[in-house]
Amino acid sequence: MKTVAKLSTLHIYLTLYKALVSLKWITQVLSLYTDEDTEDKRERKKFYQNVSITQGEGGYEINLDHRKLKTPNAKLFTVPSEALAVAVATEWDSQQDTIKFYTMHLTTLCNTSLDNPTQRNKDQLIQAAMKFLDTDTICYRVEEPETLVELQRNEWDPVIDWAEKRYDVKIGSSTNIMGPDIPAKTKETFISLLASYNMWALQGIEFVVTQLKSMVLSLGLIDRHLTVEKAVLLSRLEEEYQIQKWGNVEWAHDYELQELRARTAAGTLFVHLCSESSTVKHKLLQE
Repeated sequence: MKTVAKLSTLHIYLTLYKALVSLKWITQVLSLYTDEDTEDKRERKKFYQNVSITQGEGGYEINLDHRKLKTPNAKLFTVPSEALAVAVATEWDSQQDTIKFYTMHLTTLCNTSLDNPTQRNKDQLIQAAMKFLDTDTICYRVEEPETLVELQRNEWDPVIDWAEKRYDVKIGSSTNIMGPDIPAKTKETFISLLASYNMWALQGIEFVVTQLKSMVLSLGLIDRHLTVEKAVLLSRLEEEYQIQKWGNVEWAHDYELQELRARTAAGTLFVHLCSESSTVKHKLLQE
């Protein structure tokens, strides 16, 4: 049941991700959300000119000029696939005069996988992702107003129907504050599915699930049933409904939406690149 990414899919995700992280106004707006002390810790003056990739004994390494990239815990930064190395190198190559670490989601995911700062094992990663199933965004429904009830039904029900058929499970939805009663068999099926992924891919899956607050939407995205834009929109359905009704602070809404898309695209790309067994040529990912 594990998803194996096609080259065209990887190209689409990387193209979207590169486009999102390259939006200069995102980082400009972000400065409004952080104080100077915090921002200083998340930025650094650029100290390199060229980014390259070499293959070592432990995997693929990132070189900044003649320096090998290290993790926050001073481990050699090595990734398991050439495709992932190219994607990470793209993040570093996209930095301008200042390195903005908060825009480098793939690098952060790799650092987490390499350093494992919370010392979690595979079972703990699976449980961290699974906890969102009981509180899945698209399983909680409102009872009013009727226009929102209908919107949730029209937009969320097809995704739940797809997941139930795709994985042969029962999920359902509920207006109860406790949420739907997810059957034990459903949980066992999803645990088995997650267990089929390696530790690196699981880091990415948990990251995506955390962004969308939904196991169902995350699986739909990773399984290529949903696009990043659609998954993000569905995860924010009620918020978008309220914005259309009452209006919003335009720049803040735009930033939050683009940032969520960037993080979700990065996490999805990370999962595919960590699950992909074949080599993806540089040319494809650099187009």
